[in-house]
Amino acid sequence: MKPTEVILAIDPGTLLMGFAVVAIYNGKPMLVTMDALKLSAHKDVYLRLQLIHNKVSELIAAHKPTTFAIEAPFFGKNVQSMLKLGRAQGVAIAAAMQAGISVTEYSPRKVKQSVTGNGNAGKEQVWKMLQHLLKIEVQPTYFDATDALAVALCHYYQTSSPLAAATKDFKGWGDFIAKNSERVKG
Repeated sequence: MKPTEVILAIDPGTLLMGFAVVAIYNGKPMLVTMDALKLSAHKDVYLRLQLIHNKVSELIAAHKPTTFAIEAPFFGKNVQSMLKLGRAQGVAIAAAMQAGISVTEYSPRKVKQSVTGNGNAGKEQVWKMLQHLLKIEVQPTYFDATDALAVALCHYYQTSSPLAAATKDFKGWGDFIAKNSERVKG
């Protein structure tokens, strides 16, 4: 049986990049693979970026995803860390766009909220919920992999909910009002 959707999700990083592939069968998400690309052994930042691009391109070729979801950088106080993380995210997004795959970005808080119901949940709590929801037995080596899996599940929930289907045709309030002028009371 062929899946209706295949989601490639990335938790970007310059030392570890988490990735997960989730296939949707009859409206049910199933884990295909999850792991982390370890980059810390490479000192050259540009080599790390190339390895990220290569890995994302390899995952796209192997799994033929229909959509790509990525976690947005967490805005901290260290500007240099943010710059490095933004580059890693940009390279991953570029690989998806080069393959013609639509890209969606989610904040860490949105991902946690979607999976656990708590936007402040810890990594262990997110992982336990993922294990429960997807019936996963294996324990990953890195939480970066489970973070990517959480991004994939978040994307599935955000795009498959009745609310998402009802609002996908509108590009903000102005568009909604323009298409529903008879419903506006003055």
